Amino acid sequence: MSDTLPALRATLAELVALDTTSSRPNAPLIDYAQARLEAAGFTAERQHYADDAGVAKVNLVARKGDADRAALALVGHSDCVPYDAAWTDALRLTERDGRLYGRGACDTKGFIACALHAATRRDLPALESPLLVILTADEEVGLVGAKKLVAAGLGRARHAIVGEPTRLIPVRANKGYCLAEVEVLGKEGHSAYPELGASAIFRAGRFLQRLETLANTVLREDRDEGFQPPFTTVNVGLIQGGKAKNVLPGACRFTVEWRPIPGQSTERVPELLEHIRQELTRDEPAYEARIQVLRMDRGVHTRGDADVVRFLEEVSGNASETVSFGTEAPQLTELGAEAVVFGPGDIRVAHQTGEFVPMEDLVRCEDALTRAVARFCAPR
Repeated sequence: MSDTLPALRATLAELVALDTTSSRPNAPLIDYAQARLEAAGFTAERQHYADDAGVAKVNLVARKGDADRAALALVGHSDCVPYDAAWTDALRLTERDGRLYGRGACDTKGFIACALHAATRRDLPALESPLLVILTADEEVGLVGAKKLVAAGLGRARHAIVGEPTRLIPVRANKGYCLAEVEVLGKEGHSAYPELGASAIFRAGRFLQRLETLANTVLREDRDEGFQPPFTTVNVGLIQGGKAKNVLPGACRFTVEWRPIPGQSTERVPELLEHIRQELTRDEPAYEARIQVLRMDRGVHTRGDADVVRFLEEVSGNASETVSFGTEAPQLTELGAEAVVFGPGDIRVAHQTGEFVPMEDLVRCEDALTRAVARFCAPR
């Protein structure tokens, strides 16, 4: 295998050893990356903020070159999901059968290792156009760091490669990710005398039945055949209500998740939720429900003939695809980039004990990113 592998493996081992679970500060990883980038001639800007729990977080925007707008941004999220305490090697990179195991090995510290190497190679030609390396915080808990960059206008580039484990397949489009909580109210009472109260759970059931019907009909009318499934999906993954088996429940809450196809308004599902609420109130004047939208992240669709998409198709040998999970590509698009998602490893092994990245993927990803830097930032 390539002579770049030992160095990549060593960098990944150092990154994995840093516990950047989203509930913890990510500054140790940012410190590590910034030192390496500044040693290679980058200038670095930090964006600080505190998360909802008051934990200090940092976004890093490192630049090489002087123009206002960079030609290319390499973007990775520094945070990881939690790991099971029983996985004793979660923070120690281990090797087995051509794979490197550790929390974040593929999501996305493998990509970050490749980006750091590609951006700091000594054999790169002099850059004619600026290069950015962007490391964000809190991607796993709502793309928070990337949204902070958008709000501040930091990280503008013409092209962006956003790191996620895509098996080195360029991803040109992804669905959005949205959440709402619905609280349906009833009237508590003794379950032996249901006519003296009102069951919030039964009322919620009527709401959910109508939501399922609309999800399977109205929401399937808008289609994007580039996705599987080719329509906006809806899920109710959490529900809670009631106090005891013999008490009429006074409240029932459930969480609605939907993944809108690009081009469809993120407001479409809230509009349907409100339509259901109004219908049920008309049918039963005492019916009461409250709808609170919690998250509205749109999807993104980069043209298949965009330069960065076609370039990564060429160097990877893989045709571009779409995915139904959310990424930071929409935020980079808001900042003006043609964005594509790309990286080593497989999303299907992320977020679980035994997460790994194939060593061959690391080598190929570093090569692709090195060639991307030369293609978009160096003289032709």
